[in-house]
Amino acid sequence: MRLVGQKYGGTSVGTPERIRNVARRLVETQREGCRVVAVISAIAGVTDELIRLAHEISPHPTERELDILLATGEHAAVALTVMAVHALGGRAISLTGAQAGILTDRNHTRARIANISPKQIHELLSDDYIVIVAGFQGQTPEGETTTLGRGGSDLTAVALAGALNADV
Repeated sequence: MRLVGQKYGGTSVGTPERIRNVARRLVETQREGCRVVAVISAIAGVTDELIRLAHEISPHPTERELDILLATGEHAAVALTVMAVHALGGRAISLTGAQAGILTDRNHTRARIANISPKQIHELLSDDYIVIVAGFQGQTPEGETTTLGRGGSDLTAVALAGALNADV
């Protein structure tokens, strides 16, 4: 069975209707006989709003805490997308970057992907899940949350597709 990787940016998941459209596309792709992995960005404007809020709270927030905060934008987007898939009768599960096996270096707010171990993704695909991964993030060998910087969800999608040998 063919494995298809898809990536959806913040504008694509910017409203409830757009999230439902993404969910329909994911379900349709699976119903066409494909295994599906999607990488999702934070909803448009959320990352900037979180950065603004952090700087309103503290003029110099630590990079570690920024990573923890900014990763929540993608967490919300993947959870909402999975809920939309479920509403259509599909079977999906969300994964953080860490749960997806994305290992990074220790450079908070600008980490680089060091390795991807997609074992859990393969297991979930074998159980007929649509796997929806939070882009823009990973974890250090010590389990610290990291973010990849601007454009990080695109990088996540490309690296994950390569690690999975997926069609894009």
